[in-house]
Amino acid sequence: MGLRPDAYDSESGPAQSWRDEVVGLIPALRAFAWSLSHNGSDADDLVQDTLIKAWSNREKFEPGTNLRAWLFTILRNTYYTNVVRRRREVRDEGGDYASTLKEDPSQDWSLAMKSLQAALAKLPHEHREALILVGAAGLSYNEAAEICGCALGTIKSRVNRARARLLKLLDAEDVTEFLSLETMAAIGRA
Repeated sequence: MGLRPDAYDSESGPAQSWRDEVVGLIPALRAFAWSLSHNGSDADDLVQDTLIKAWSNREKFEPGTNLRAWLFTILRNTYYTNVVRRRREVRDEGGDYASTLKEDPSQDWSLAMKSLQAALAKLPHEHREALILVGAAGLSYNEAAEICGCALGTIKSRVNRARARLLKLLDAEDVTEFLSLETMAAIGRA
């Protein structure tokens, strides 16, 4: 007990004795790991992690100290580190939780919105106003005509011309092909 693992390259001497002592402690390490995890597979993983950490930090082991206590401390700390890590993780084998976190991409909507705003800016003021009142705000032709202070036929004509010009600017056959009603309503508020 308490041998320093000095000559790591040789197969005899202190390094071999240190390795033999560690190997001799594996059953005790496994029993301790099982007492913590209550699962054979998890216990084996825990012992393996412990041995890897012990080997990679073997120069930190102080001769004359208790190798068994040192290994058990590594195992215990590894176990509790894993417990804390698992508490932060969400168990989701079926992907149910993950599916609630996804969000539809907004880039298409954003590009469409910018294109529509640019096209609307190119329309004459009267046409844009009539189209927004009827198309985006959802007002009737009569209400839009009253707001604009013009005849019903004038509003119908402005809306028709604005839609035709907008479709041409957007290179679309139908406004619904380009944007949803919600998008049109959002533009009315913009």
